Amino acid sequence: MNKEPNKEQSNNLNNETEKEPVKFDKFEKLDRKVEETIQEVETMGKRKFVLKAVHTSFAGAAVWALLLNLVIETLGRMPTTSVWGGFQFLIDEPIVFLYNTLIIFATLVIASVFKRRLFVFTIVSLFWLVIGIVNGVILTQRMTPFTVKDLSILDDGITIVSNYMSTFQIVMAAIGVAVAIGLLVLLFIKGPKKKERVKWKRNLIGVLLVLAVTFGATSIMIKTGKIETFFGNLAYAYRDYGVVYCFTNTWLNTGISKPDNYSQDRMLDIFSDEELGDDNAMLLTQKDEDEEHPNIIFLQLESFIDPSNITSIETSKEACPNFRNLVNNYPSGQLTVPACGAGTANVEFEVMTGISAKFFGPGEYPYKSVLKEKTMETLGYDLKSLGYSTHAIHNHRAVFYNRNTVFANMGLDTFTSIEYMSDVEKTPKNWAKDNILTESMLDALNSTESRDMIYTISVQGHGKYPSEQVIQNPEITVTSAPSEELKWKFEYYVNQVHEMDNFIGQLTEALSNYDEPVVLVMYGDHIPAIDMTEDDLASRNLYGTEYVIWSNFGLDGDDEDMYSYQLAAHVTEMLDMQVGTVFTYQQNHKNSETYLEDLKAIGYDILYGKYYLYGGKNPFEPTDMKMGVKDITIDEVVKIGDKYYIKGKNFTEYSKVTLDGKTLKTIYLGSNILGLLEDVDPDDAANMKVSQIETKSNEILSTTE
Repeated sequence: MNKEPNKEQSNNLNNETEKEPVKFDKFEKLDRKVEETIQEVETMGKRKFVLKAVHTSFAGAAVWALLLNLVIETLGRMPTTSVWGGFQFLIDEPIVFLYNTLIIFATLVIASVFKRRLFVFTIVSLFWLVIGIVNGVILTQRMTPFTVKDLSILDDGITIVSNYMSTFQIVMAAIGVAVAIGLLVLLFIKGPKKKERVKWKRNLIGVLLVLAVTFGATSIMIKTGKIETFFGNLAYAYRDYGVVYCFTNTWLNTGISKPDNYSQDRMLDIFSDEELGDDNAMLLTQKDEDEEHPNIIFLQLESFIDPSNITSIETSKEACPNFRNLVNNYPSGQLTVPACGAGTANVEFEVMTGISAKFFGPGEYPYKSVLKEKTMETLGYDLKSLGYSTHAIHNHRAVFYNRNTVFANMGLDTFTSIEYMSDVEKTPKNWAKDNILTESMLDALNSTESRDMIYTISVQGHGKYPSEQVIQNPEITVTSAPSEELKWKFEYYVNQVHEMDNFIGQLTEALSNYDEPVVLVMYGDHIPAIDMTEDDLASRNLYGTEYVIWSNFGLDGDDEDMYSYQLAAHVTEMLDMQVGTVFTYQQNHKNSETYLEDLKAIGYDILYGKYYLYGGKNPFEPTDMKMGVKDITIDEVVKIGDKYYIKGKNFTEYSKVTLDGKTLKTIYLGSNILGLLEDVDPDDAANMKVSQIETKSNEILSTTE
């Protein structure tokens, strides 16, 4: 029989319980922990348990980093090699391959300091995987790999995506992105979250050790020459040093680096006393309206090379008879450009500034970085000091590469983009044909009494080149090519180039009859973005195009090969003109042993430095650049029935009626009349204006007064 404890025993028991409550709590917590662990293992199963261990351990992250890098390198090599390209890179360059793996690993282990490890681990993995996929896709469209700087032109890329992808592909890509985002949100909400306290100190120390090893390995790799920090050829760098390292380098390496011993004395020592003014600064205000100076036109031809220089194909007839005739009879040569299959804007930059784009970070576009905010001395500013008017012409969108704002920072007075051109013919891939440019150049020449410098950028030869037959009954056929797919790509390209050559013939004929002296400098901006290697080109140079300098007054000159950043100095020297800081330097110091080193220092000083060459202050102000050379005007607003019609001059398909800054539905009826497709208050009709609208972004480029 159980007996009830007496009062004294009860008090003793209560006292013992009060003294040692923690003892029972510890047993209860341990018991619960054991039960939870057993339940976790049972519910997850052996496979899920292993998966969790892989996702959360450093060892698992190392294995996953290795696999990711293998995929990334394979995708980056598939356009030119086989699906085993990643394995081949591992075999040929194991140290470089493992170094790239280490960079990925260093980012993956960061997940260990988060409670939602799996989510962070997935985000980081997707980041690298997307880079690999995007790089692989880009290399199928151009010959320059994916860089961080490409993100700065993402808005421009989106606007021309329809030229590269079908509607179905665009829709599927959008659906894929939406599904991926949805899955990530679901993973964040429903995914595992570490319940116990994260061991911050241990994990953070581990992460810091990995980062320290990564930085140390980077230093050793650079010192031993296994990797380089300067990429003379971006495509080759990605191939030799790995996608991950090179992509990261394009993020960390921007602008022009500060020269060693940068100082006023160091900069002024580049020039002689005769080249500097009395105030120890470059002479930039040399007003000289000598009527003997000719008009100067630069014509940059999109993806233009003579197909006869492509050794891997044969054509039914010569594609560029006009250009070839000019090359044979006028000063010409090979032009080495900074771009391969893409990068038009950087060729423009080099020609107009005389500064090499390769002084900047790998893959950087100055149009998208420093020139958005700063002015820079260019041929435009320099020729304005001689009384020239300066113009740009491009048969594509004004906002592409920020040209509608950047050109004002480069000393141009007017910019005629496609929004200011009427009745523009288009290629089957929806690029404007170049024959419209002849009229635009003549309009620019006739718009002023002064001499003119015109920088013209063509677009007809632009890719993507179709891998199936698009042109029925082409004038020129490709009779031999490495594959059926390349046959159709080259056949499309060759026929576009042939039409561009016809345009060159028409342009030179028109300028031959012009009553003022004209110098026309023509060159290709880069080779086409078609699968080619050095062996496919007679020049054995993927960065080589051709230039020719034609004139209507018999300008003499020798054939000479050069870089595109030397072209303007070469032309002005032929014309016995010496203007500007950079072009003066190039003309007088081109044989210097420190030529490139000093040219880079000049670029730094006039863009990022203290303007020592200008006496300590940037002397250039943005121009009040006018869009288009023709005035767009409204003569009258007419109401017929319940519809309004606007009569005026120089309207184009991009002209829209606007009211108080709002764009109204408009129909283009001709260069002198627009129709309004919506109702407005009669009292407001007199306030209507006409604006030129960039259709992709709906940005207003200009508006009638």
